[in-house]
Amino acid sequence: MKTWLVAGLLAVAPAWAQEPKLNLNLDHLAAKAKNTVEVTLDASMLQFASKFLSEKKPEEAEAKKLVAGLRHILVRAFEFDQPGQYAASDLEQLRSQLRSPEWSRIVNVRSKSDGENVDVFIKREGDQVGGLVVIAAEPRELTVVSIDGPIRPEDLAKLGGQMGVPRIDIGSEKKKD
Repeated sequence: MKTWLVAGLLAVAPAWAQEPKLNLNLDHLAAKAKNTVEVTLDASMLQFASKFLSEKKPEEAEAKKLVAGLRHILVRAFEFDQPGQYAASDLEQLRSQLRSPEWSRIVNVRSKSDGENVDVFIKREGDQVGGLVVIAAEPRELTVVSIDGPIRPEDLAKLGGQMGVPRIDIGSEKKKD
């Protein structure tokens, strides 16, 4: 994903996230994808994985602090050989679950020139944000990220590259192969 994903995540105000009860039902896409990333970490797995992060390395120490209160991280990413290997209905199935009074789409990016689409949804619970979901789609890539637990979206970059969370390179374009 290019910087649209980063822009979308950084546009979100500081928040507390909670895992929505999403039915991701994207297993059928794994068979079509040339590369698949599937990360599902509950609170106990996050705490276990954080034990392997060093307090002496600033980047890892920061990530360790950030995951201390998380309850769940879910990532589903697919890379396809050619465009059209996932359907618009696959995305609509996800988005429709997030169309309710408690959910708000706060970022909606559509690029006709390169086919990139990014949606960032938050779930309000009282005065706090209770959920965060990112759906990022390109013609040959699809990524869904959901985080449950207290985290500010601007801190997501600090988790990048740790425990299966994709690295987010701020201010740089992804180099095409």
